[in-house]
Amino acid sequence: MTSRPKAKLALENGVVFTGRAFGATDREATGEVVFNTSITGYQEILTDPSYNGQIVTMTYPHQGNVGVNSHDVESRAVQAAGFVTREAARLRSNWRSQADLDEYLRQNGVIGIEGLDTRRLVRILREEGAMRGIISATDLDDASLLARARALPSMAGLDLTKNVTCDAPYVWSSLDESGYRLPGGGGDLGDRQFHVVVVDYGVKHNILERLSAFGCRLTVVPSNATAAEILDLNPDGIFLSNGPGDPDAVKYTIETIKELIGKKPIFGICLGHQLLALALGGKTFKLKFGHRGANHPVQNLLTGFNEITSQNHGFAVDLDSMQHLPIELTHVNLNDRTSEGFRHKELPLFCVQYHPEAGPGPHDADYLFRDFVAMMQREQEKAQPSEVMEA
Repeated sequence: MTSRPKAKLALENGVVFTGRAFGATDREATGEVVFNTSITGYQEILTDPSYNGQIVTMTYPHQGNVGVNSHDVESRAVQAAGFVTREAARLRSNWRSQADLDEYLRQNGVIGIEGLDTRRLVRILREEGAMRGIISATDLDDASLLARARALPSMAGLDLTKNVTCDAPYVWSSLDESGYRLPGGGGDLGDRQFHVVVVDYGVKHNILERLSAFGCRLTVVPSNATAAEILDLNPDGIFLSNGPGDPDAVKYTIETIKELIGKKPIFGICLGHQLLALALGGKTFKLKFGHRGANHPVQNLLTGFNEITSQNHGFAVDLDSMQHLPIELTHVNLNDRTSEGFRHKELPLFCVQYHPEAGPGPHDADYLFRDFVAMMQREQEKAQPSEVMEA
């Protein structure tokens, strides 16, 4: 086995970690340094577009043990700017494995760093908050790295959706016929297909897979699609996807959502949840270190049940800013009581902050896709009598 070159991770607060580089060791990584508490699912995490512009630190010490494969991807490429782990496995063992993590990052032009004290790093991020940083195996001068880290833009105010959205509308067809995805979902909702327009702010593949499994036919449009362009597609419902960056910076799509509210049933996840809040007149704020992992407890206030959820966000909806609105809080984070979901009391729309698609993560919240289909079905049934009378 070849030795891995020396590398450094510098944080804007002046702390510099020394480790070993793997992946694309001739590249550097710059961005906001965050941590994820998942034990498994590193390939889904790396390919999640919501991590665009971020260096991801894994709290679980061993990564790469099961290699990588062509099925467990959430987008076309690795989206994280860099990857930090205590140990990057040199040997992989899994019957689905097609390549190792080191090779995968190298092919995608992303550098990783291992061999540093990730417990200390995560403690710093928890106490001081997520912060700007840089990984390099070519520039090993502490003063230079710190100056460069401090010159990076803050995540607050950044519109990163333009980096990850699609270039043009397309019809989604499943990329995975292997059976590894969670199957089915339609049940007693019947075989009716609903046409859903997905506004792509960085949508994950498994969200599209779950919508498809529940009988939805999907047209995916770019984040800058206008309300007129979306409505011209004559959808039964509109889905607002996850994505990276500051929701308040995406002004153009907030205006678009304002025009769509009340026109069609709407379901939003993650950034889609935040954008819906802003379009309704609420506010968002930046969390100290964010919620990232596949083990976050959320309470469903409508049922009283607690769910273990997958999360990836650095911003949250300000509940106080929405007290005057006709909305109902439906889900709350049991760690810090922040908003994890709401629905409108009069209009067909609801949204959640967390990720029900289980990519990675548990399947506790898969029912939300079923709820969206049921909402579209109700709206269609309500419209049918008037259509008959007009005929």
